Amino acid sequence: MKPSARAPVFAALGDDTRLALVARLAGGEACSIAQLTEGGRLTRQAVTKHLRVLEEAGIVHSARSGRRALFRFDPRPIREANDYLAGVSAQWDRVLGRLKAFVEGEAGGDRR
Repeated sequence: MKPSARAPVFAALGDDTRLALVARLAGGEACSIAQLTEGGRLTRQAVTKHLRVLEEAGIVHSARSGRRALFRFDPRPIREANDYLAGVSAQWDRVLGRLKAFVEGEAGGDRR
C-alpha cells in the first residue's frame, strides 16, 4: 500500500466518534444507522457523515437491505495500518539501537 493510501485510514481513525463506530462494528454484525444511533447522543445525520468517512477509507462497507443501509467493518485497512506502524517501529528500534551502540562506544572508548 502506498503511503498516501494510508492517510485516509489514519485520518478516519483520528476521531473519537469514528473510533467508537469502528469498535461497535468490529463485533462482526452489520448495523443500520438506526442501530448505531440507538442509545447515543448523536443524530442519524451525524453518524451518517462519520460512516461516510469510514467508508471512503475502506474501513466499513455498506450494503442495501430493503430500505436501509447496513454497515459492516472491514479489518483489512486497519491491519495494513498496523503493519505499516510495525515497520516504522522496527526502523526506530534499529536507529535507536545504533545510537545506543554509538553512545556506549564513545563513553567506553579511550579519550585523550
